[in-house]
Parts: sequence; structure tokens; C-alpha cells
Amino acid sequence: MESLMKKQSIFEKPAFAYAIAIFCTFLWGSAFPSVKLGYELFEISVDDTANKLVFAGLRFTLAGIIVLTLRFIMNRFSSDGKGKGEVAQITVAQWGKIALLGIVQTTILYYFFYISLSHVSGAKGSIINSLSVFFSALFAHMFFKNDKLTRMKSVGIAFGFLAVIMVNWEPSLGFDFTLHGEGFMVIAALCASLAFVMSKFLTSFASPMLITGCQLTFGGALLLILAFVFGGTFPIGPPSAYVLLLYMASLSATAFSLWTTLLKHQKVSSITVYHFLIPVIGTFLSVVVLGEKVFQIQYLIALPAVAVGIYLVNRR
Repeated sequence: MESLMKKQSIFEKPAFAYAIAIFCTFLWGSAFPSVKLGYELFEISVDDTANKLVFAGLRFTLAGIIVLTLRFIMNRFSSDGKGKGEVAQITVAQWGKIALLGIVQTTILYYFFYISLSHVSGAKGSIINSLSVFFSALFAHMFFKNDKLTRMKSVGIAFGFLAVIMVNWEPSLGFDFTLHGEGFMVIAALCASLAFVMSKFLTSFASPMLITGCQLTFGGALLLILAFVFGGTFPIGPPSAYVLLLYMASLSATAFSLWTTLLKHQKVSSITVYHFLIPVIGTFLSVVVLGEKVFQIQYLIALPAVAVGIYLVNRR
């Protein structure tokens, strides 16, 4: 009887799942100051869009190769043979869906993300990017019957948009919002939310590691092609710059693999609640790594508003 029972995945256990979610948000939070530091080390100027995309494309292509290599090694030495025939079982239409995920989650998302971070601080970017939680709540309402919007969730979404308004308010200049800065970060957050929902559907026919590796490699390669068409060149910098690039590729490989696995076993809303840590971590690391000054009244209001809003969206 027991042999017929489905074995519970460790990612279905709440304590483990939430610990992994927190770990992922730390990695993503560290990406904000890392990107800006990378611009400095590779000497990429604010208006140099092509080389920003080269930087992004190298990061995600390398991340995808890391994931696919690890998957191959794990399957090669797996004692039960699980996953070895997975690629052959995926249809052409399903491969197309994975490619579409790569376009949305990597190519489009990080096109806007990398350009945005040239025009906003790491702290502000991380707070605006937390809009992905509220967009996720809206998409979950549209696509999942057991994850509908409630009055409490609606209040939470209002808190989220309040935080975005507050973080863009400059006491001496009024409302500070530019298309290439704050606007592009909002678009990146929208793409991230849509990608979460897409990933949830795709894990029904493919393993999270295969989905992650393929979408990162495909999406990153498209970024590189786009960058070279725009006149980008291979980045040249000190050894520390390439160490940073390797770290960023590794964090993407790790965070996306774990997050896609979590989405397979958990509800979208129960996992995205931990995204409130990204602006907190991103702001803290921007202070430590970049020396940004974030102890201003709008940040002191925006950060708690983000946390309260995400809590309300995901409150049972």
C-alpha cells in the first residue's frame, strides 16, 4: 500500500520551501548592487545600451549552461535513471513554450532591467521591482481558481503602489519618474510576474532544471545577438569584473532553478510573499556595496509599505 503512495517532495514541506524562498530572495536582492558594480568595473556608461546587453547576455547564457551541465551530470550518475529520457518526450509545441518563457523571463525582462539600473539607484530599483508581487496576485486571480483576489489582497495591492509612488517622490523636485529609469523597472516587474505564471504551467510537462537551463540559455543568447547587432563588444575589465560576472551567473542559475521548483510544488501567492525581502536586501546591500544614501523620508515610508502590502496580499 505504501509503495503505491506518491512520495512527497521536500519542496512541498512548508519549512523547507520557505527557507529556500528566503535564500532565493537574498540572491536576487544582491543582483541590484552587483549590476551597478559591474557597470563600474567594465566601464559601461549610462548611454551604452549595447554593452549593457552584452553584460546581461553573457550572465544569463552562462547561467543556463551551468544549469544544463549540472542537470546532465545529475542524470548521468542517477541510479534510478529518472530524467534521462525527458528531452525526447517533450513535443515541438512544448519546446516552443519553453522558448517563449526564455524570451519573456530573460530577454525582455532583463533588457528593461539592465537599462533601468543605469538611471535609478539600486535601492530604488529593488523597491520598484517589488511590484512583481502585486502583478503576480492579479495574474494568479486570472489564471488559478484557488488564488482569487479578495478585499484584503486589494488593500495590499494599494499599499504596493503607494510604496512605488513614495519612493519616486523627491521633496525638492516633486514626482520623479522617467521612462528609461523607473518606467523600465515597472515593465521588468510585469514580465517577472507573467513568467512566474508561465513557469507554473510549464512544470507540468518538464523538470524545473530543464526549463530553467533552456530558458536562460535561449533568452541570454537572444540578448547577446541583440547586443552585437546594436554594436556591443565583449566586455574588458579587471579580474574582479569577471569574478563578479561568474557570481551573477551562478546566482541566476541557483535562484531560478530553485524558484521554478518551488512554483511546481507551491501556490504562486504563498511563495511570492517572500519577495518583500528583495527590496530590503537590495537596499541594505546597496548601502554596504555602493555606499548609497537611502535613509531619506520616502525610503523610510516605502519599505514598510512594501512589506505590509505583500503581507496583506498573501494573508490567509
